[in-house]
Amino acid sequence: MLESVLIILPKALWLILPAYVANSSAVLFGGGVPIDLRVKIRGKRILGDGKTYRGLILGTCCGVLVGIFQNQMAGLLGGVIFPPVVLLSLAFGALFGDITESLIKRRLGIKQGAPFFPFDQLDFIAGAFITLWLTSEEWFLTHFSLDVIITILIITPILHLLTNRIGYIIGKKDVPW
Repeated sequence: MLESVLIILPKALWLILPAYVANSSAVLFGGGVPIDLRVKIRGKRILGDGKTYRGLILGTCCGVLVGIFQNQMAGLLGGVIFPPVVLLSLAFGALFGDITESLIKRRLGIKQGAPFFPFDQLDFIAGAFITLWLTSEEWFLTHFSLDVIITILIITPILHLLTNRIGYIIGKKDVPW
């Protein structure tokens, strides 16, 4: 059992890293013009100030750049190589999932920054998985085994809460969750 965890965990982290980096980078480099342009529907913002064009673009770029670096290191580390469409799908898909969750929160009347467990922790993973499956189904099914998916679903909430606390401490997040 421990042996399989030691094999699956690094593989899972390798495969999902572009999505993790995209999601974190959007927070770090975000700000500026909100995607919803502050438009309201029935008195509620569509997304809120936390979803910006700069965060979407720079977050996606950072996720893709990390994937390119992973491709360069794959030979040394034995990692999987990501085709360009896969990198873009993981990075953009992660942010699209996060944006979709914000839309749902606003429609439910949940304020920006309010906890929405477990969706706050897994929205970007769902977005990355769905986008990747839609654009590269064969690649997704080849590399994302059930063990890998379960591992990602277990470790992501833990890592998400940890990185959000760090973001809060350094002043990039308004709330520690």
